[in-house]
Amino acid sequence: MRALVTGGAGFIGSNLVDALLDEGAEVAVVDTLVTGRRVNLESALGRGATLHEVDITDRDGVEAVVADFAPEVVFHLAAQIDVRKSIEDPAFDATVNVAGTINVLEAARRSGVGRVVNTSTGGAIYGDASRIPTPEDEEPKPMAAYGQSKFCAERYLGWEHRLYGLSCVTLRLGNVFGPRQDPLGEAGVIAIFCGRLRTGERPTIYGDGTATRDYVFVGDVVRAQLAAGKAEVVGEINVGTGVETSVNDIVAAMKELEPEAAASFEPVYEPARLGELER
Repeated sequence: MRALVTGGAGFIGSNLVDALLDEGAEVAVVDTLVTGRRVNLESALGRGATLHEVDITDRDGVEAVVADFAPEVVFHLAAQIDVRKSIEDPAFDATVNVAGTINVLEAARRSGVGRVVNTSTGGAIYGDASRIPTPEDEEPKPMAAYGQSKFCAERYLGWEHRLYGLSCVTLRLGNVFGPRQDPLGEAGVIAIFCGRLRTGERPTIYGDGTATRDYVFVGDVVRAQLAAGKAEVVGEINVGTGVETSVNDIVAAMKELEPEAAASFEPVYEPARLGELER
């Protein structure tokens, strides 16, 4: 199999690249290395993967890479994922997540790609859902521009399928955690808290810590992506555990893991942030 991974130098994408190589696939990566890291791909590049430093908002650049590599499957993970940035600059967020996705889809269609697996978000799309765990038929009511742009991108996958017959599936992910998640980043509370635990700093919690998320391990997400690449189902599929875990629960679990640091690992509580969900 020949697979192209956009955002392949990122946290989830690089784990997917490694798994594809383990299955014997030829892999090409498209990444700007703005938030993705070359170090995440060191092993993969040594095993034959190729890296193309192209922005998905560059239509001609994306088209050239896809046409030259001629993948059978495109795994689309490149995105603007910062919720706060999406609210501050929704136009930029939409340029990357909507226009960028359209560029990937159109390049895939023109090059005869057989399958596109799109990575999206669960909670940010559903918003203040009436049902927890939330099924795929829940009406999307995004609170952040990030969720709105990812939902809009999903609609373009549906349009490509209806008009051109392009086989497209979207995986709506819970809160993913695991190796290579940036502890200095703006997202990923588990990685951020682990980083602070290691350096002896106190964790910051926005709100009262009762907000819950569905934390899903990156290895499980990668297994879902590989399965989606081989399947024929179209539309949107949730990927998560169905289990609610609060931010306070995360702190408590880390104290158990590092009991000698527990006394100093007391949270600093700050006001809840605009656009963030309680559940």
